[in-house]
Amino acid sequence: MQYAQIVLPLNLKGSFTYKVPEELMSEIQPGMRVLVPFGGKKIYTGIVFELHDNAPESFVAKEVISMLDDKPILPEEQLRFWNWLSDYYLCGLGEIYRFAFPSSLKLESETYLKLKPGAVVDFENLDVNEMYLIQALEVRQLINLTDIEAFIPKKDIIKTINSLIDLQYIEIDEKIAEKYKAKEVAYVRIRDEVLQQNLPDILIRLNKARKQKDLFLAILEKQTEHPETPIKKAELFEDGYFGSSHFKPLADKGLVEEYYMQKDRIESYEGELEELEELSEQQKTAKSEIDEAFEEGKNVLLHGVTSSGKTHIYLEKIEECIRSGKNVLFLLPEISLTKQITQRLEKKYGKQLGFYHQKLTDFEKVEVWRRIRQNDIRILIGTRNALFLPYQNLGLIVVDEEHDSAYRPREASPYFNAKDSALVLGGFYKGGVILGSATPSVESYYRARKDKMKYVFLDERFGNVSLPEYELINFKEAQDSKKVSGNFSSRLIEDMKKTVDDHNQVIVLHNRRGYANVVECETCGYVNYCSNCDVVMTYHKAANEMKCHYCGQRASKPKTCPKCHSENLNERGVGVEQIHEEVSKLFPDNEVDRMDVDSMRKKFAYEKLYEKIEERETDIVVGTQMISKGLDFDHIELVAIPKADSLLYVQDFRAEERAYQLITQVSGRAGRVSGKGKILIQTYNPDHSVFQLIKMNNPAKIYKYILTERQKFHYPPFTKLIMIELKHRREDKADRASQFLGSILRKYLPEDCVLGPERAQIARLNNLYQFQIMLKLPRGKNYEKFKNMVLISLKEFDEITAYQSIKKDVFVDF
Repeated sequence: MQYAQIVLPLNLKGSFTYKVPEELMSEIQPGMRVLVPFGGKKIYTGIVFELHDNAPESFVAKEVISMLDDKPILPEEQLRFWNWLSDYYLCGLGEIYRFAFPSSLKLESETYLKLKPGAVVDFENLDVNEMYLIQALEVRQLINLTDIEAFIPKKDIIKTINSLIDLQYIEIDEKIAEKYKAKEVAYVRIRDEVLQQNLPDILIRLNKARKQKDLFLAILEKQTEHPETPIKKAELFEDGYFGSSHFKPLADKGLVEEYYMQKDRIESYEGELEELEELSEQQKTAKSEIDEAFEEGKNVLLHGVTSSGKTHIYLEKIEECIRSGKNVLFLLPEISLTKQITQRLEKKYGKQLGFYHQKLTDFEKVEVWRRIRQNDIRILIGTRNALFLPYQNLGLIVVDEEHDSAYRPREASPYFNAKDSALVLGGFYKGGVILGSATPSVESYYRARKDKMKYVFLDERFGNVSLPEYELINFKEAQDSKKVSGNFSSRLIEDMKKTVDDHNQVIVLHNRRGYANVVECETCGYVNYCSNCDVVMTYHKAANEMKCHYCGQRASKPKTCPKCHSENLNERGVGVEQIHEEVSKLFPDNEVDRMDVDSMRKKFAYEKLYEKIEERETDIVVGTQMISKGLDFDHIELVAIPKADSLLYVQDFRAEERAYQLITQVSGRAGRVSGKGKILIQTYNPDHSVFQLIKMNNPAKIYKYILTERQKFHYPPFTKLIMIELKHRREDKADRASQFLGSILRKYLPEDCVLGPERAQIARLNNLYQFQIMLKLPRGKNYEKFKNMVLISLKEFDEITAYQSIKKDVFVDF
């Protein structure tokens, strides 16, 4: 008698035992998908994790209904990877399964199907079950799996659905985000009705605005000489003589118009990507050090200053890996950063290049999944969920921007750190892993310095371009001597003006969304709190509404105080919208754009702004941390940080590390070609150690300072942190549960290791009260022992039926 341990896509611990029917015994293998009954009448797609002969003692095992695959869909390495994730991050295999698989590969009773819009069904080639299902869908728009059982035998359901999904007749009902495909280029022309008017009259009207008149004549000349060739807007502004400030008034007067035409992205790289430039001497040395490390079976931390050509080294290693017949996974923290690496790889590898990220439709995800399984994709560029694809022979994993917090978001379940997981996955596939960053995380730096990984350092920019200069502006002094305008000192304004006048671009960083942190009544002190969370709502002027940045609740801005009806309402705190408004007023003749989550919500907004900066149609970009990532332009010469103190004073032991990373990353956007980049940091506290160390531009000293601080207060990398968060709608219940769990943990762990329970920084989120327990555990051999004690404690807690309604999250390596 054979039994199988099967993982179901449910948030339940471990796997479940099922009996394998005789007719399936010869074919079933670990890694295959099977259809199984679970809990009453429900059916789920499970994954076989192992096969054995041990009959369960306390219950009679149900039978597997049918197999869905001819051969395993998950390779053995992935099964081992899932097991490691589950053990290390204390999460259920079912959670991993739900996160890792596209929904149409894990059909369940509650999955709804619908006809694909515009599908033309050829009934002659369908079998009887497929015909029944199509006919049923024509009558009812949505059908779930439980309903299908009425007219199709249980064992044939999934086969029928998969066949119709492959034929693209039906699809799984879910909200689908469209991929960005079109690249739009701006062109200009003189309006047709203007050409029919008397031109001398128009020119007389433009006599007072000489530049506008010249621009009008320049467009007219190009349009008359070559009527069939469209005039690119960017080409008009190329030499810097004309700018948007001359074009806009002409458009407002109805004389000229701007229009967009789509241009195929891949085609636009023809001819300019032939061969990679030769590596510099320093890059060659770095590459040979990486080769040595891989031969010794070590992974690599590539610490290269901004613009030192890390991507160049990745490309050389990718090429070597492909030539040796192995495949490559290139991980990025977010998909908007893929543009430049794609440009370099697309032409060389064509169809062998693939993408995998959350914005793909379910059908596209399954396509990529299949192509990876068939070994059609040699290089996969993806975000952290790309770690779970069924790679056949992975030889290299590159984790770019390895310090980025997007590799371990707290919101997604299960919680894991993609950077650390990539190191383990590489080990299972016996492939090399390169972690690359200009500002590595303190943990990675420490690990490399302890020789657990090879440390490779590039300390100069490619082409011997100078690193940007840092300068601190004492804002307190500027205020005392009345040399300020709003949030900007005169010194900062002068430098921005000079940069813009030289036809270069400026970045202004302010990492806070919205316009003002709070709207307060001057008379009675009333502030507007979110009704779901214990946080003050942020005022967004552009949308003229109050928003909660945690649960998304919105409300209109009050005109009078709801409490005392006073009209004396004041905005406190400065958000990026306010900085943008100030900059627009200070530089009325220049094009000023904003880049933050709110302004980038529109479809393709990121790409359009990207192209605008590239074509030099914008002079100043004001933004949050979004602008520190992935922007590689030739004409950004100045980075201004008007309120640098707001980066430091945050309740988080990683605040100084994050401030250093953000300032260094954003500074890397400046002077990438000219070598004359400048960073102006405006602060009330220029003597702060972090600002002084950043100014010295010596990474080793900064890491030494941060590591000394961490060691003093027993924080990672010198200890391991586990955060346990308990949530419930009733505050008293969440409080009691957290006290109880705290007492269990203290029973098994030393007193010093358990901190809390405490109310979370934000006591209520989405109507759930939150309490936290922080565990500080020693590294090394004792860690595993202590972690087992934590597992025992959680198990004891779960046995209390009164606390089963408590939502519990465990964050390992918090």
